[in-house]
Amino acid sequence: MVHRTDNKTTAFRVALIGALLLSGSVLHAQGGRYEPGVSDTEIRIGQTMPYSGPVSAFSIIGKVQDAYFRMINDRGGVNGRKIRLISYDDAAMPSKTVEQVRRLVEGDEVLFVFQTLGNASNIAVQKYLNDRKIPQLFVAGRATRFEDPANFHWTIGFAPNLRTEIGVYARFILENYPAAKVGLLYQNDESGKDYLSGLKEAFGARASELLVSEAPYDVSDPTVDSQIVRLKAAGVDLLVDMAAPKFAAQTIRRMAELGWTPVHLLGVGSSSIDAVLVPAGVNHARGTISASSFKETSDPTWRNDEGMRRWTAFMDTYFPGGDRKSIFTTYGYSAAELLVEVLKRCGDDLSRENVMRQATSLRDVRLDLLLPGLSINTTASDYRVIKEFRMMRFTGERWEPFGPMVTE
Repeated sequence: MVHRTDNKTTAFRVALIGALLLSGSVLHAQGGRYEPGVSDTEIRIGQTMPYSGPVSAFSIIGKVQDAYFRMINDRGGVNGRKIRLISYDDAAMPSKTVEQVRRLVEGDEVLFVFQTLGNASNIAVQKYLNDRKIPQLFVAGRATRFEDPANFHWTIGFAPNLRTEIGVYARFILENYPAAKVGLLYQNDESGKDYLSGLKEAFGARASELLVSEAPYDVSDPTVDSQIVRLKAAGVDLLVDMAAPKFAAQTIRRMAELGWTPVHLLGVGSSSIDAVLVPAGVNHARGTISASSFKETSDPTWRNDEGMRRWTAFMDTYFPGGDRKSIFTTYGYSAAELLVEVLKRCGDDLSRENVMRQATSLRDVRLDLLLPGLSINTTASDYRVIKEFRMMRFTGERWEPFGPMVTE
């Protein structure tokens, strides 16, 4: 039987359906459940990583995070939703980062950007993301502007910022080597200049007396040999080496070739054993000093540690070929672990606003690989995620921690 309807009935039905659809979309918007990147089954997030180019050693961070999310998905995801990480290569070129992040936001429609790597790369997209109120979560860069909620509400960092790190080294120098002739090796960009100004500020009135030589290099330079020769010639007996991994390895080799043996303080970002110290020659690196907020996976102290056992089980199953001695592996794992905690706290309200609210209201969150005594606490006015370090010294086989927890 064919049912006929008059024009008034049809118009009423169309209006009713429209009203229902409109009310449904409003409810979803109010609950924040169906913003871009979110469905009942998926949370789509994006990042860029230097899978190619001069700092490709860092790309292990993106690889281990992809593996971590696969583990979470195999366990049912977060509140019933699977995490889909879309990670594009930007070769650490800010112009490429801009292109790829626009692709993630406007093409892939990700909910937020997570752990894009590099200060310059993140700075290049920071205003774009903040203007669109898209979270730039747990940035894999350490400029102070990533912890500035007054000006960049939608950006939050992860590791201690550059000034915190250099402040820790300055304090260590003042307490242990107060008569040192200090030299600073740094990359000639905004990050490196942050180190330079931070070191001078931390040294205070003694800056001109202690800091006897500054040696910047450009990322396009083939080597830092000339900078090392210059530092040695200046009489430096304590080197603060804030070079990227490739150049840090070159520095250690060149120092050995010159027979130059200053106290060597190596930046956190270049303390990977397999990515930096092995290529440099572990015998040459013996005695190098650095700092960390994370457990050293090669340290037998943590053999029976519960968090370390979980990390080991993850590596065995989901990242068996990964470098277990690399700080990049433990860093990537920890950032992914924290993100999952934030998403759990979001519940079914996966609006961008609520994601940011949860990321900036963390209380006493402990991660598997954070050093004992460290926890994560954030507020709407304090975007610092990890705030403390412990000093460590390379034995020729592993990093051995020493001394108390320190901050700037």
